[in-house]
Amino acid sequence: MNIAKPYAKILPLPCALNDFNLGQGVELLKRIEWCARISHRSEEAATAGSYDRFLRSVVLNHGDWSVVEHASLSVDFYVDRGITHELVRHRLFAFTQESTRFVNYDKKMEPSFIDPIYGDKDGPRFDQYELWQLAINNAENSYRALIRQGCSPQIARSVFPNALASRIVVTGNLRNWRHFLLMRTTKETHPQMRQVTIPLLQEFKEKIPILYEDIEPMAKQADNIAKGR
Repeated sequence: MNIAKPYAKILPLPCALNDFNLGQGVELLKRIEWCARISHRSEEAATAGSYDRFLRSVVLNHGDWSVVEHASLSVDFYVDRGITHELVRHRLFAFTQESTRFVNYDKKMEPSFIDPIYGDKDGPRFDQYELWQLAINNAENSYRALIRQGCSPQIARSVFPNALASRIVVTGNLRNWRHFLLMRTTKETHPQMRQVTIPLLQEFKEKIPILYEDIEPMAKQADNIAKGR
């Protein structure tokens, strides 16, 4: 039984060996400024550092978030299937997810399961955790037995629990990511979602200035809704 740690990380733009960094984030903001200036045909007024003043004035203070939709990025999530069900509710994103229909977890790769944050105040007690491990072990053994008796992966998968680890790439514009982070880092959010979204929020703040600086983890969702605009 392989117990895995979840993660969420911004993919490089464009996809390359180098990590997505602050410089790339600033380039996204400059793109937003250039596109937004088309409305007044003031593209020539853009300078190397004008994006900061422009975005604070037009987007943050004036509330014109539509221009932020001109820049997009992708995030690679590794979470359990229960969390992927919540991710795909954000329907304006594009999703590509690891398929349990076609991945054979007996031959191609070993199945992994996301730990239900045992030891966290929101996680299970020790006795409950032992019961969880037993259920996971039984599910994995049943899956392997079905495959070895000739069952196809798309049929055998039905014995897997929500804890099965799944990789999913999510792509959306920066306005959609703001809404996502406002909604999925709050105190009301599922603890296993917060486990990846709170570090992800910090990464957004570090690599894409301005647009996410007012979002604080563990805020009340009602307060964040007011920020969404």
